[in-house]
This record gives sequence, structure tokens and C-alpha cells, in this order.
Amino acid sequence: MVEPLALVALGVLVLAVVGSLFPLIPGALLSLVGVYGYWYATGYSQPGLGLLAALTLIGLLAFVADYFSGAISAAAGGGSLVTSALAGVVGLVLFFLTGPLGLVVGVVVTVFAAEFYRHGDPVRGARTAAYTVVGMLTSTIVQFLLTLTILVAMLAVAFL
Repeated sequence: MVEPLALVALGVLVLAVVGSLFPLIPGALLSLVGVYGYWYATGYSQPGLGLLAALTLIGLLAFVADYFSGAISAAAGGGSLVTSALAGVVGLVLFFLTGPLGLVVGVVVTVFAAEFYRHGDPVRGARTAAYTVVGMLTSTIVQFLLTLTILVAMLAVAFL
């Protein structure tokens, strides 16, 4: 029999998976809240420390994928460290000020402008900006898969 508080924690894990598909809901952080809530509800006995550590790392990886994907993908597209840092700062600020659409547009414009300023080549700036958009959209898929992995692992802990 699963305790009521443990069921609430599992509900938070389900919400985390759904939230990973919506930019304003912090799916990765909700996953960690669910895992640690379940751990607390079971008297710190389930999951074991090894699995708890693994799920924590997966949750942190999902968090990084969600919030720093613009900066990481700008670097992968040939952007400089300065461009990547600018993309990260702009993404973080615009996330809170404008929501998901403003975040994507703001990061893309920032990456394009920084790379155009750096090289004077609009094609190169556009290519780096395109990498950034693809990386940001891919991060949603990555976060969904990681939060789903955490949910499946915790369901196995709870019911197997």
C-alpha cells in the first residue's frame, strides 16, 4: 500500500512530465520535488541512495537542457563564448519577462546580432542562430524524455 503523501509525490512526477512540454512549468525541478517527496514519504527508504543519486543527476541534466539549451546550441553552431553567455543571460531574463515565445525570439536575435557583429557575415550569424533554435526546441524533447524516465523509475519503485 502506497502512503497518501507518496501518491501526491507520484502525482507531482506526472505533472513534471506534462510540464516538460510547456516552457513556463519547470518539469525538471518538479521531477526532483516528486522524487524527494516520495523519498521523504517512505521514511527515506525508497528509492535507495544509488537510485536517488542517479535520478537527481537525471533531473539536473533535464534542468540544464531546459534553461541553458540556447547557450549550448549557440556554441555548437560556432558561436563564441561571449555569444553563448549572452544567449544564456538573455534567455534567462526573457523567460521571466516575456514567456516562451519572447525567450526563443530574443535568444535567436541576440545570437544573430552577436555573431554578425563578430564576423560581419549575415549568413554565418543566421546559421548560428538556426543551430540555436534547433537546440532550444530539441531541449524540450530531451527534457520530456528525462522527466518520463524519472517517472517510470519511480513508478517501478512504488509498485514493483
